[in-house]
Amino acid sequence: MANLRTTYMGIELKNPIIIGASNMVMDLKFAKKLEEAGAAALVYKSLFEEQVLFERIQLQNDLEAFNEINAEMQRLFPEVEHAGPQEYLVNLKKLKESVNIPVFASLNCLHKETWVEYAQLIQDTGVDGIELNFYAMPEEFDRDARLIEDQQLETLFEVKKKLRIPVAVKLSPFYSNPLQVISRMDDEDVNAFVLFNRFFQPDIDLENMKLHFPYNLTPESDNRLTLRFAGLLYGNINADICANTGIFTANDVIKMLLAGASSVQVVSAVMKNGADHIKGMLEGIEKWMDAKGFGYINQFQGKLARQKIKDPFAYKRAQYVDILLKSRDFYKTYPLR
Repeated sequence: MANLRTTYMGIELKNPIIIGASNMVMDLKFAKKLEEAGAAALVYKSLFEEQVLFERIQLQNDLEAFNEINAEMQRLFPEVEHAGPQEYLVNLKKLKESVNIPVFASLNCLHKETWVEYAQLIQDTGVDGIELNFYAMPEEFDRDARLIEDQQLETLFEVKKKLRIPVAVKLSPFYSNPLQVISRMDDEDVNAFVLFNRFFQPDIDLENMKLHFPYNLTPESDNRLTLRFAGLLYGNINADICANTGIFTANDVIKMLLAGASSVQVVSAVMKNGADHIKGMLEGIEKWMDAKGFGYINQFQGKLARQKIKDPFAYKRAQYVDILLKSRDFYKTYPLR
């Protein structure tokens, strides 16, 4: 039988399927169910500095809403200080103590000092590693791209300097050259890269003519960009590669491994199909490996990465070159109507 062991952040996992950051693992019973279904590791939901700040402001506003309601009363409620990230840290520690597989934290902050502070607090919970979510949504026309990258590199350097546990970086694909950014971060001894962050995008409610943000699960096969960069990166960086977004089936996992990833993260697949879906994915991987004569993942990992294949343009094509050259075949598949 095929051996599915692999590595993530340099940590050995029993198989390549990791549950990505989400609210699913906040339910300890469901987290245990994910472990029993075969999940190799869990990533706890992200801690956002922005959310902590918002809650702190909201609490302060609520406490002061009825201050000085009459001339003889300055305050209605006593001074209460917001607990900051303490609730997150307590629940993260509970999860770590409830399962027997690796648990990783996910962190997103606004300020360098908070990145370092929160990362150290997370480390103290006993988790196996931490995932730093780096991204910058374009809002300012005059903000220089290199400055954004340099700030993220500086933050990474400061966090790494203070931690003993492994560090992964989860990135957005929206860099002019993601390969260079990843290479620079790899020089800082990052243990793994998660490709890629999937963002909630705004939509427009036509009836009420206003913006809203629907909660959209990842569509199936929304993983081609990840596959491209896994194939480009394999053999060129020291860190592990973890594929994210659009991983739904055993075939999706196998493709990512062939491109060069050592593991994948899934969320939407489990939310749509339930925890037992993991069992089916693992069975499918084993069946394929047995049929191909592979006993271990490292026997075929990266087999179809750019570094290993003869076609120099396989990962460079960005337009429909093949379709244009084979237009007859294309129109047989998609006839004009």
